[in-house]
Parts: sequence; structure tokens; C-alpha cells
Amino acid sequence: MTVTPYSRQRFQTREELYQFLNRCHKESIRDRRSKIASFSCELDSIDPLIALQELGTPDTIYFYFENGQRQETIAAIGTAAYQNIQGSRRVDAAYEFIQECMESVVSNGLDSPFAGAYFFCSLTFFDQPRSPVSSFFTSNIFLPRWQISRHHERCIVTANLPIHAQSNVQNQTDLVWSHLQRLQVLRHRTLTSSRLDFRKNAGRSQRIQNLSNLDSFKRAVTSILTRIQTQELEKVVLAHAMDIQERSPFSAVRSLKNLRRLYPDCYIFSTGNGNGQSFIGASPERLLSIRDRTLIVDALAGSAPRGSSLSEDAEYANHLLSSDKERREHQLVVQFIQQQLAQHGIAATAPDSPTLLQLSNIQHLHTPICGTVPPMLNPLDLLASLHPTPAVAGIPREQAFQAIQTHESFERSLYAAPLGWLDHHGNGEFVVGIRSALLSGCRAQLYAGAGIVAGSNPEQEASEIQLKLQALLQALD
Repeated sequence: MTVTPYSRQRFQTREELYQFLNRCHKESIRDRRSKIASFSCELDSIDPLIALQELGTPDTIYFYFENGQRQETIAAIGTAAYQNIQGSRRVDAAYEFIQECMESVVSNGLDSPFAGAYFFCSLTFFDQPRSPVSSFFTSNIFLPRWQISRHHERCIVTANLPIHAQSNVQNQTDLVWSHLQRLQVLRHRTLTSSRLDFRKNAGRSQRIQNLSNLDSFKRAVTSILTRIQTQELEKVVLAHAMDIQERSPFSAVRSLKNLRRLYPDCYIFSTGNGNGQSFIGASPERLLSIRDRTLIVDALAGSAPRGSSLSEDAEYANHLLSSDKERREHQLVVQFIQQQLAQHGIAATAPDSPTLLQLSNIQHLHTPICGTVPPMLNPLDLLASLHPTPAVAGIPREQAFQAIQTHESFERSLYAAPLGWLDHHGNGEFVVGIRSALLSGCRAQLYAGAGIVAGSNPEQEASEIQLKLQALLQALD
């Protein structure tokens, strides 16, 4: 892919910005094709969540991604280029979309992480939706109009502007410059002093309906255990959905604020489809991370609650570490990931034994799996090989798919699916969309799942589901 660079200085004046956009305009006329003017600059530190609140509206396509432990946050708002894809070719089509976009990019900006063209992507759990009407396409990928990134206290703003022969460069310059000034003012704001919403005059909400019948879930677990006993299945991850309705619309921004406070050790994420719906969550599970060809994949399977005292917490932890059932479930995931990576020529390494990943309300067995990505490997091909892992689907995969679609009455859509970003250097990070909810006006659908293996107990699995749902419900309250 070809990216045309210009100077790497921050624009100090409106005239400098005009000159850059005018050069892009002339290139568009010369080449008889549209260009994307992409420039990055450093601003005083602002919170990307405030930027999302300020620039986002219910009909805005957006993506929000936060890792509190690394102090990294990205808000991608609006689209300079966008593609939604249905069907089994979604990964190939997404990669072709990135290639085509990068051939049009003319870049001016900082040479630093989170500067330049980044692409934000979500793939639904299944490549074919169960329902003809689905909230999200099976693949959604876009280059944002605005990207606000913060790493520690350093804030990088990237703008991507489509330029074509008929573009009015002066008008575009004025619009972009006004947005930059608007963003700069946000350094004085905090979420506690701002309206915390995409909506004006948000009223207090009152829950009027809470539907969560776990009896059908427990019957499904019993049915799956019967198939496991006959060795037809080895593992199935069965999910349950809770439907909530309130008197006033849910707020994506306010919910993200609650999630980052309650779960600082998770990935906080949200993506909006431009139709007033947002998929939101706090995931402990990283599907993959690639930085300078260094790959990390998380194996996360096997769960236990946190205790109400230090002694009870330690008792739960020791039982989790020593449980044959939980260790067996975890090892299935580790083996699957290593096998999939080996097919791409990646010799992955992993510790001999899992450690504990302890979150505020639950603890998991965790094994980080590391390797080096071959130079010519497409990260999206790697993503397609890994998704879905046995941690969110089961073994054998096809039989697990059939069991999921038989026993789950709702559309998984982005639940337990990959969400993340890619840049033009081959770096990227994707999480698994668990501990999540779909917000749609006054309605929300919350999702949680549990891994069913030999030795699982329907009552205990239902309790685990309730624990995960209540944790998410607390953030939406």
C-alpha cells in the first residue's frame, strides 16, 4: 500500500491546514480519483470519552476502546470511509477495503503510536445472521472522520477527510479548524461536569420490566450434558440474554463512564451502528494483540466468584486452580489457540500452568500465549482462524455451533465476537465482546455465557450467568 507523506509538523495556523488540503485536492484532480487527507496533531490532553460525548450523536457510527491498565483510550467518531459486509467473504473483503483506502490516503502528521490511519472493525459471532433483521452487519469496518487517542497524558487527534475534484477546500479547512478548536476546549471539561449523553435533557430512568428466566437455560445445560456423556460434544459455551426496558433511553456514554469506574482491569468498548443502537461492554478477554509483529493471545476459561472476605476469596481461588473440571476446560482453549497459530507458521509459547486473572466480581484461569507474526501474514486471517475459540463456542466447533443455535433463542450478533482496530503497519488489537449489552433506545439486552463440560452443574452454571449479568446491570443502572 502507498501512503504519500508530507511534513510531520503540527499545524500551527489555519493557512498551513489549507495548504495541505489544497495539495490533496490537486492530487485528486491530477490522478482523477478521490483522496483521503489524513493528518495527526498533538493537543493538550483530553478524555476521548468526552470527545465522543461532544462530537457523537445517535446517528453517528463510532467505536470506543479503552485499556485502563495501559492507560490507552481511543474514540473513533464518524466515517471517512465505511464498508459493511454480509457473508463468508467478510474477512477478505475487509482486508481489500483497507488496501483500497490506504492507496488513497495522503498523510501529514506525527510519526507516533495512534497517529495516522486506523481502521475499526467488528465481526458478528456467526458469518450468517439468524434473523434477516440484525442490529449489525456480519462485518463492519471504517476509517473514522475523527480519532481522538490518549496514551497516559499524551493526546493525539487524527482527522481523515475525503477529498475529490469538486471539494471546496476553503469550506473544509474552516470546518476542520473549528472542530480542532472545539476539541482543544475540552481539556477543561470532565465527565462529571458535562451532560454525559448523546441526548439533551436526559430524564431520570425508571425500570419497568426485567425479564430473566433461567429455567430454560438450565434445561439447555442438561440437554448438552447428555450429549457430552455420549461423546458427541466435548464443550459448549451457552449464553443467556436478559431484556431490560426503562422509561427513558439508555446512555452509551454514561454507561461507559460507569464501566470504566467499575472494571478498570477490563477492556471497555462500545460501537454504534448509526441507527441509534450501541453495543457496549467490559471484556476481560483479549483475542489478539499485535505490536511490531509481537503477538499475544489470551486463553481465558474457567471461572469462580470473588469472596466476601480474604479467606473466602483465597478458598475460591484455590478451588479454581485445583479443579480438574476447570483446568480441563481451560486446557481445551490453550491447545486450540496453539494449533491455530501453528497453521500460520507461528511457534507459540505459553506457561506450563495458568494463573489467576482476578476481576472485581469474578476470577478466571488465564494463560497468555505469545509468538511472532510472519512478515506477510494478514492480521485478519489470523483473527478469522482464532475466532471463535472454545472459550466462547465449544469443541468440536461445528457441533457446538449447532447446539448454540438450537438452545439460544436470541441473535448473538456481536456478543462473544471480535471487536478492535488495525493500522496500516499491521498492528492491531481485538477483544472478545463478552460481558456486553445491546442498547437500543429504552431497551437493553444483556448477554452472559458459561462453558459447559463434563462435570458441569446446571444450577452452578446458572449462578455464574446471574453473577455476570448483575455485574453488567450495575453499570447500566
